[in-house]
Amino acid sequence: MSKKSPAPAGCPCGGPALASCCGPYIDGSAIAPTAEALMRSRYTAYSLCNEPYLLATWHVSTRPTAPLFSAEEKLQWLGLEVKSALRLRQRKAADTDQDRDTVEFVARCKINGRAQRLHEVSNFVREADPADGVPRWFYVDGHFPQ
Repeated sequence: MSKKSPAPAGCPCGGPALASCCGPYIDGSAIAPTAEALMRSRYTAYSLCNEPYLLATWHVSTRPTAPLFSAEEKLQWLGLEVKSALRLRQRKAADTDQDRDTVEFVARCKINGRAQRLHEVSNFVREADPADGVPRWFYVDGHFPQ
């Protein structure tokens, strides 16, 4: 009798396997083609505690200088729901500025065992990366709707 190998785990963002979803963006072998893809990969990077990727995809004008993770804080990401990327893309189709986008999402997590819900509307900009001149999306900031 042969043992079945375990099925590959899905991507933390809710997509298929990490290797075919957010993995290529995080490992640098691909560039996120949309603001939504970048947002999903940043959620995945948060779940993996990948601070270098998060900082590299954060716009220089708003990038934090303090560490993003604390050894004292136990953080577990539980799921992601993109709420309005499609609606926003359809509305933006009439816009002339294709280098700015907004993605609304809800991310669930546990902080020190206590359930939390983060509802954010994130702002992104596409511009040349200072490191290599290649255009890519960057997270700028976000706000929390009521």
